[in-house]
Amino acid sequence: MKIKYFQDTDTLYIEFRSAPVDETRDLDENTLLDVDADGNICAITIEHAKDRADIPHFSFEQIAA
Repeated sequence: MKIKYFQDTDTLYIEFRSAPVDETRDLDENTLLDVDADGNICAITIEHAKDRADIPHFSFEQIAA
């Protein structure tokens, strides 16, 4: 998984898996969802990320099985 924040455009890009994107779906006017040919989510793009997500307070936690 990769997370990228583009400060110049205030865009947050979260890639869940590296796969060829078959279709990009508009979830709303500022959110795009990339899916592969099987309908699996590859990535999500969030425009105006500062207003829609708490960018400075990002954390990641992995829970052992």
